[in-house]
Order: sequence, then C-alpha cells, then structure tokens
Amino acid sequence: MVESEAQGRLPGIAPISVVDIGSNSVRLVIYEGLSRMPSVLFNEKVLCGLGRGIASTGMLDQEGITRALAALRRFRTLSIQARATRMHVLATAAAREAANGPDFVAEAETILGHEIRVLSGAEEARYSALGIISGFYDPDGIVGDLGGGSLELVDIANGEVGDGITLPIGGLRLSELAGNSIQEARKIARKNIAMAELLEKGRGRTFYAVGGTWRNLAKLHMESVRYPLHMTQGYDIPIGAAQPFLERVQQNGESKNKAMRAVSRNRRSLLPFGAVAISEILRAMRPKMISFSALGVREGYLYSLLEPESKTRDPLLTAADELAILRARSPEHSRELADWTGIAFRAFGIEETREDARYRRAACLLADISWRAHPDYRGSQALNLISNGTFAGITHAGRAYIALANYYRFEGLRGDWLSESLADIATPRYQQFAKLLGGLLRVSYLFSASMPGITPLLRFVPEDEETITLKIPERLSDFAGERLEVRLQQLARLMDKSMRFSFEG
Repeated sequence: MVESEAQGRLPGIAPISVVDIGSNSVRLVIYEGLSRMPSVLFNEKVLCGLGRGIASTGMLDQEGITRALAALRRFRTLSIQARATRMHVLATAAAREAANGPDFVAEAETILGHEIRVLSGAEEARYSALGIISGFYDPDGIVGDLGGGSLELVDIANGEVGDGITLPIGGLRLSELAGNSIQEARKIARKNIAMAELLEKGRGRTFYAVGGTWRNLAKLHMESVRYPLHMTQGYDIPIGAAQPFLERVQQNGESKNKAMRAVSRNRRSLLPFGAVAISEILRAMRPKMISFSALGVREGYLYSLLEPESKTRDPLLTAADELAILRARSPEHSRELADWTGIAFRAFGIEETREDARYRRAACLLADISWRAHPDYRGSQALNLISNGTFAGITHAGRAYIALANYYRFEGLRGDWLSESLADIATPRYQQFAKLLGGLLRVSYLFSASMPGITPLLRFVPEDEETITLKIPERLSDFAGERLEVRLQQLARLMDKSMRFSFEG
C-alpha cells in the first residue's frame, strides 16, 4: 500500500487506538501517538446502552450486547485502517458488575483480537483523575466522572491523586433506580453521596466534571447564556450561577429551550439525572466553581503510560510548539519570540504570574500558524484556530488572550465585531496583555520576516519613567523606516509612554 506524502503529522510517533466500553456508550478514539498532548485522528461513539436494566436484572442488556459487538467489529477494522500500532481496550462499570459481563468480555476480546482491561472502581477513579491532571494547569479539587453505571469521585492536588470512591449512581442507573422520578433520584443520589466523605475536603476548591452527560450540560449552559466560545474543556460555571440552572434542568424547564439543540438527542433524557447528581455533589461539597473537562479515563490511561519526564511537560506549551513545527515558517523564530517578549514585558514593567507567562509563550509559538491564508484573513484564521483548538492546560480567559494577541498581530491594535466577543471572555488584564503582545509582535516581524536570528538582537531599554528606547544594532540600520515608527507609536499609546528607536554600535 502506498503511504501518503503528507507532512501534517508529527514525526517519530505512530497511531494508537483506545476502545472504551462503558455502560451507556462504546467509543473508539485513535490518537496520533503516545505523547504529552496527543491529537485525535479519529473518534466514533455508539450509544449501546449495555448497562440498561442492570440495576434490576444484574445483566448486560441483550440488545446492547448485540450493538456493542457490531460496533467493536467496525472499531477493529477502523483501527487497522488508521495504521494504529497498538490498541488499548478498557471496560468500566457495566462489564465488571454484570453476571454476564465475563461472557461479553470474552466474545469482545475474540472480535478485537486484544485483551480487554476491565477496570475496577478504584482504577476508573484514578484514570479519571489523571485525565484532569494531564489536561489542567495545576488542578486542585475533586474530580467527578459520571458514566452510565457509576460515579467516581477523587481528590487531586499538587499533581497527585488522593482519596477516591465509586458510587453506583451513573446517569443511566440513577434514572432506572428512581423509576425516572426526579424526586426519587434526588433521594438516591443524596444517600449515596453522603458516603463520599472526601467531598468535605473540597469546600472552596474546584469540582472537575467529567463524562458525556455533564459535558452536554455544559453545552446547554453555553447555549442558554449565548456564550461565544463553544469549548467544553475548561468551561467554568460559578456556583451561584450553577444551582439555578441545574434546578431548571431537573424540572425539565430547559426542554423547550432552543438552547437544547446543542445537546445530543440521545443524551437529553439523561440530562435531568446528570443535573441531580452534580447538584447533590455541589450541596455536599460547596466548591467555588464547576470546571468541565473533555478529558477523562482514556486520556488519563494514556498519561499513565508516559515516561516520567514526559509527564512533567506543560500540555499547552507542548501542543503549541508542535503546532509551530507543523504550520509555522520557522519554529525557531517562534521560540525566539517567546523569550524576547518576556524580556520586553519586564522592560515595560509588566509583572507576570507563571500562568501569564505560559500564555504569552504559547501565543508566540502560535504566532505564525496562519501564514498560508490570504493576507486579509490571517488574523481571523489565527483567531479561529486558537480559540477553537484542542488545547489543554488553559482557561477560557487564557485562550481568549492568546487568540486575541495573534489577531491583533495581523489586524492591528483595534477591536471589532470579530474580536469583541472573545474580549468579553478575557479578563481586563488579559485584554491589555493581548494588545501589548500583539503590538510587540507587529514590531518584531518588521525585522525578522518570520525567520530566526534577528529578534534577539532588539532591546527595549527604559530611559526614565516616561521613555523607552528600542535599541537596534547599527548593522541593522537599513531596517529603519516609517512603518517601524508607526508601530512603535502604537505601542507607546498602549503603554502611555514615549517610545523611539536608536542604533548602537
């Protein structure tokens, strides 16, 4: 078979596939390779309902088994077609609890040609927690993973997985145990959640919500408040806003809302029960906010397979550097910008936190990824690629900062309809930083022409409290011109200072 000559894939890694056999869905995800922040090559889900009726019968649903086995045949073929060199198969609550679970697992293993790892409740909780650790910057709080059959709760702090518990109140099971009664579901959820003493340690911290039903709750909330960025990873809802929304969902008050179009039809019936579960958790835990995650057991499992050194790498900066390798004219120049802008910020008297600095570096690494677009659309393409990219280890405010900085780098330091909706997500501090960074990039590219070697030679030097000089080596004097003067004055207005340039021997 003739292989593609495409260069849009990272060298040195080979595709791997993960099959996730859950109580409600069976999913195949094929990743570009085992890396710190793996990109998804292919993703397919089938809602089989394996765990339907298990609370009353103790057995996997027979129709669900038939659908699941058919899906697994297709998944094996897709995995081979995608040239996956390894397949990892995980099964969760339904397969481990049902009396006919072992028979199903044996037949599924024959179809896939791979051993299936049936996770214990403790393992499921651990991998969910690792999924959050892999995809959030310094997470601290309680992770909750709501599947169809079970709910895993686990404490995380300082990059470590703490105490955890598995409760038999997944969305599908909870709806069946309660006979589809929301009032009864509250009683069942409250009784089970009372056993999770670890929730008391979560007061004032963050609750990280994992699982398809809860992600659809996030999508519904985004749509209902007309949130401009449709990205569930890192989407936060403060507790004051969460409880009234969850109450409306439990009462089916959102069922006729046009916002419901954001929710998968197959998930809609379970939304009220997912709202019950998270509402009872919030009542017991009293966190400061809910943060939703697109990463969970699968990503946590892959993270566990990494070498220790790879685990310590920053997921955002790793992904940004990889995208620079794939799309920038010069990744080396992008890295130069990351260092140079940090020096410039200090010269301007800007104090950054560690998180601020991460976002600035990522913005520089991504500063040239839209260069192949028509010049009139490079700014809008950069904005869309970054704001909608599958980045992790980043807040929505940080995502807006990075996207806006690169928009301003191409479009100039003004706001318009395309940038204003994102600016609402960024904090006032990040709005200021985005324009300042965009202005710096506009100056740098006048010298570098997107190639390395020149930018590190440029120095911003504070002369006094009111004046900053851009010092340029004498041998670069031919770079002088009106355009440089114009862009320096744009920066000067942002800083409310006087700016000029001079050449030095």
